[in-house]
Amino acid sequence: MNIKEPVKLRKRKLKNGNLSLYLDIYFNGVRKYEFLKLYLSPNKSDREKNKQTLQLANSIKAKRIVEIQRGSFGYSTYLINTNFLDYFSKMTKDRINSSGNHGNWRSCLIQLKEYCPAQTQFKDINKEWIIGFKEHLDSKDYAQNTKVSYFNKLRACLNKAFEERIIPDNPLRGVSGFKQEETKRTYLTLEELKLMAETECKYDILRRTFLFSCLTGIRKSDIERIRWKDIHLYGDFTRIIFRQKKTQGQEYLDINSQASSYMGERGLPEEKVFPEFRYSSYLITELRMWAMKAGIAKDITFHTARHTFAVLMLELDTDIYTVQKLLGHKDIRTTQIYAKVLDKKKQEAVSKIPNLLNND
Repeated sequence: MNIKEPVKLRKRKLKNGNLSLYLDIYFNGVRKYEFLKLYLSPNKSDREKNKQTLQLANSIKAKRIVEIQRGSFGYSTYLINTNFLDYFSKMTKDRINSSGNHGNWRSCLIQLKEYCPAQTQFKDINKEWIIGFKEHLDSKDYAQNTKVSYFNKLRACLNKAFEERIIPDNPLRGVSGFKQEETKRTYLTLEELKLMAETECKYDILRRTFLFSCLTGIRKSDIERIRWKDIHLYGDFTRIIFRQKKTQGQEYLDINSQASSYMGERGLPEEKVFPEFRYSSYLITELRMWAMKAGIAKDITFHTARHTFAVLMLELDTDIYTVQKLLGHKDIRTTQIYAKVLDKKKQEAVSKIPNLLNND
């Protein structure tokens, strides 16, 4: 399919025989002419001069095409007048089915409404505007990772606006975000995990999904979505082929027979593997009650299961790159945090310190 150029270089013959060069610009149903005040001579002796003149005219033509694409020549292929807060509000509503994520977007929207006027358009957002929003968040008594989360929501919004050709350039370029603060990873030791498995839980679905996550590292958001059509048998292993909800990464995860036993009997392809599982604040309370029954005093959440799997793999001397693949991490640095939690080299080093007292 041929796409017509919005700018064409044309010639008009003058009475003196010279050719006047001009641009014929046609875009979005509007035609304009730009006379360049550049001329070609009919004389053969001016052949080299004419060549240079044509090169200059074509350079101007190319520049005008770029300006049209960027919306700075009286035309605009970009929707820079789009209301920013309305656009961000729509992105927030699109996440209504993801309770935790939707809550973060909604909280960020509240801060954006505090920071900028309701009539703010995308054309108003530049580097200084973004730095100002960072300063606005800094003025609040927020934890560091909360500021990281809110700034990342703004980043996602502007990235999408750039992809959808609402803005010609991404104003985030050259602006660094907040530095992530390292958080404590609560996990269960192998002994504690065995205690949980041996202890009665009020809700069987909670017991099965939590232990399933401990043995696979799969997030609760993905456990809620997995269907039987995603479960495949490969020899002695069960393979789960799914797309992570958080990262949108396509995963091919092999699990052992112990983990697959928690899935129960196979159902129809479109049926969910854990149809009764609905994570809620009430379920968190029941999870902690179950842990207390097992004699575990740690402040655990369902995500503790994923941390447990990661540390368990490292304890069993699984190499860090394999653990990265099992967890579906895009960045190895994320996986390395678990290696820091369980650093056997440090343990081995301190265990070599000799006794200070001679007990011979």
